[in-house]
Amino acid sequence: MSDILGYKGKRVIVSGCFSGMGEATAKILLDLGAEVHGLDFKESTLPLASFNQIDLRDAASIEAGVAKIGGKVDGLFNCAGLAGGGAFPPMDTFKVNFIGTRHLTDTVLPLMGQGGAIVSIASTGGLGWSRRIPTHMELLQVQGFDAAVAWAEAHMDQVAEGYAFSKEAVIVWTQFMGAQLIKKGIRINCSLPSPTQTPMMATFHATSGKDIVDAAAEPLGRYTTAAEQAGPLVLLNSDAAGVVNGVVLPVDGGFMGGLTTGQVDISKMMGGAQKQG
Repeated sequence: MSDILGYKGKRVIVSGCFSGMGEATAKILLDLGAEVHGLDFKESTLPLASFNQIDLRDAASIEAGVAKIGGKVDGLFNCAGLAGGGAFPPMDTFKVNFIGTRHLTDTVLPLMGQGGAIVSIASTGGLGWSRRIPTHMELLQVQGFDAAVAWAEAHMDQVAEGYAFSKEAVIVWTQFMGAQLIKKGIRINCSLPSPTQTPMMATFHATSGKDIVDAAAEPLGRYTTAAEQAGPLVLLNSDAAGVVNGVVLPVDGGFMGGLTTGQVDISKMMGGAQKQG
């Protein structure tokens, strides 16, 4: 039980390691003795085993970054992401948050074996996924980076500002792939963070409005920290969670529970979503 998480000596990849939840995740993994390989658009200053600059909007960039890491990979942490609400072009947001993330995962999978684990960061902003399952299942049938981009460009009415739909896609993809990958002994899960104090928060305030963001921070009454979000990611990919698979884990201080029991008022959030989409 001295190493219940089991990261000592394991080779892991963290995308989005430059800042926020990705950086916090990488720090924890380093402390646990993992061999951490970082991927990001901006260079990390952490003492990583390797760092490779990639652009999740570009398939060749993703493939080149993974090729430089090579070898067996035990865990993949998909932490890179962009905000929506017009802060970035919708297709850029959708590429980074879903298409590029999926392509990174597909590129890493051949390096994984029995006991491998994948975790991605979704969002409470993707809670509309259950209303659009047929659309998301249609997208999931589209294989390959370029084909997914073409599908998105033909369905911009669904993609909208990019963020909510991309996070919905991560949620549905995680649940779909859970049943596929477990047959190979590989697990995949995702988390649903509530508002978190990262460098992206100023963008969320500017695009969605502080009142809307604050509403998603109830009943906790504050924003979480990057480290508080990183811990559950590390847990999900650990040996301790060896049969946890296809799970969409709320890491929100009780927000989802409050929704279910009517203790959280989402009228402000819904109003903001209507303005955006």
